[in-house]
Amino acid sequence: MTEPTAKPSVLFVCVHNAGRSQMAAGFMTHLSEGRIEVRSAGSNPGANVNPTAVEAMKEVGIDISAEMPKVLTIEAVRASDVCITMGCGDACPVFPGKRYLDWKLDDPAGQGIEAVRPIRDEIERRIKGLIAELLPADETNTEA
Repeated sequence: MTEPTAKPSVLFVCVHNAGRSQMAAGFMTHLSEGRIEVRSAGSNPGANVNPTAVEAMKEVGIDISAEMPKVLTIEAVRASDVCITMGCGDACPVFPGKRYLDWKLDDPAGQGIEAVRPIRDEIERRIKGLIAELLPADETNTEA
């Protein structure tokens, strides 16, 4: 009997770990239905998750209100297969064998809900694409 493949893991990083990375982690957790290990962190974490990001995610049925910004650690990067940065510059350590993606997205900090919705929707689109890449086709939920 063969060992099951390890669950893929993704780390989302932005400066404050309060908006983009939290929304991405929320979508990844929800849409992957636990089939992908999800982490998020910030190079300079804020005190709380952006309330407008929380509101925008609630509109699509995902509650991130209990999340707290976390500091980016070398261990979190080492433990992740894919590291996605969202405007944190060079703060993310680079290790051989890891996949790095830089998602250029507007920062929701200080923005109203009308400005945050398109950011949320773009994050959701990218998360769906990433899930399709990370999980074999026979394991993903496909909608006709």
